[in-house]
Amino acid sequence: MDKTALTDRERTIEQIRLAFAAHVFPGDYFLQGSFEGSEPAEEIDPFKSQKDWQVIDADFLDAHASALSFFSEAGFRFYLPAYLIADLNDQLKIADPLFHLIHGFSDIAVEAPVKGRVFTIRSGKSVFVNPRRYGALTFFDCARYRLSIFTREEASAIVAYLRFKRDFDPDTYDKAGIGAALNLFWLDRAQTAPPAEDLRKYIADQEAYLAAIRSDSLPSGGER
Repeated sequence: MDKTALTDRERTIEQIRLAFAAHVFPGDYFLQGSFEGSEPAEEIDPFKSQKDWQVIDADFLDAHASALSFFSEAGFRFYLPAYLIADLNDQLKIADPLFHLIHGFSDIAVEAPVKGRVFTIRSGKSVFVNPRRYGALTFFDCARYRLSIFTREEASAIVAYLRFKRDFDPDTYDKAGIGAALNLFWLDRAQTAPPAEDLRKYIADQEAYLAAIRSDSLPSGGER
């Protein structure tokens, strides 16, 4: 890897650290998003002891590569930067955070000949998730919903990660997919997503409102 790539990698890592630095641990009960079968809990439960994403060992992340599929939105947002930085440092052998940021923005089709008939097997953007269960929902719809959790600063850091993977990582397997994800979602999200300050202000306003309601419910003198 040339010096330009090394410098760009360091800048990308620093941008990710800054964008996600203020994240607060969501809480044990809010980490798991899927509850079908036993695998989600088996993958997510070990993270309940990992309350600081910045100190998680890359081997731990690799041992729980499937967790990226089973996190709740809160869990995914909290732990993703750990996976991204480990990936940029070439420390992951199994976990693939890139897939979870670009899947659903492009279509892939392969032909499968079976018993004299050729079937076209599709995956990606226009494919229905499970029509019997979710109707017309596509993977494109799912991707836009799940990835809308990131603030403007976080989305900008993810754009930097995607660009590094596309431009400097010789082992990147789907550069066309990265381009599609950038053009269809991430570049716009990095410009139009709510900034982190808006989230902080909203939370502070809600807490102030709830505090005011509670104080109004107390008897005169402030005692129950």
